[in-house]
Amino acid sequence: MPCWSSENATRAYLQALQMGKRGKQPDVAEFISALAAGYNAQLMVMACSSVSVSTALALVAAAHQTGGRVVCILHGVDTFHDSENVLGLGPYLSFIEFVAGDAQNLLKNEYKGADFMLIDCNIDVHKGIFRAARDQSRKHGGGVIVGYNALRKGSWSEINSQFLPIGNGLLITKTSGLEKVDNGDEVVKGRKRSRWVVTVDRCTGEEHIFRITSSIKE
Repeated sequence: MPCWSSENATRAYLQALQMGKRGKQPDVAEFISALAAGYNAQLMVMACSSVSVSTALALVAAAHQTGGRVVCILHGVDTFHDSENVLGLGPYLSFIEFVAGDAQNLLKNEYKGADFMLIDCNIDVHKGIFRAARDQSRKHGGGVIVGYNALRKGSWSEINSQFLPIGNGLLITKTSGLEKVDNGDEVVKGRKRSRWVVTVDRCTGEEHIFRITSSIKE
């Protein structure tokens, strides 16, 4: 995983703020955009039940900062053509590659090198997609996986994710790549662990999100 870039995150956040004025949940879009850009994501893949303007624009804004690609996986061609939300992307539509197919298989094959994955938890098989994204991410250098619309979607105890009460709920997992050692076993690269902390200002009601990184002791 690349090092965190505060400059990229800030620029993407501001661009998403400007691009997503018509979005229903700009707070979610801005956070996603800053997260993807901050980690300098090069291949951003979104698996969704229908095209969401705010989340799509979030990744476009991040790609403008990192020089990366944005791919949107839909269940079928009809889903893409029938989605009225696509029209809201306007001039930004050309910056997204739309693909119809099974997200789990596509993440394991064509897009196995994705380092930022955004998953709509309204998809019936969202947990399977999440697991596929996590597994391929660990095999190919690590990455960040974000599930949105995660509120009231059941237990996620089997997946090590951090839940954030933003919008309709976000789930975030950051994976490290695996490397082979002499005896053939796999070990996790890196010696740092991070987690997200959310605090709420009791006076203003504003949410503040912090990322805390700590070293892993041998």
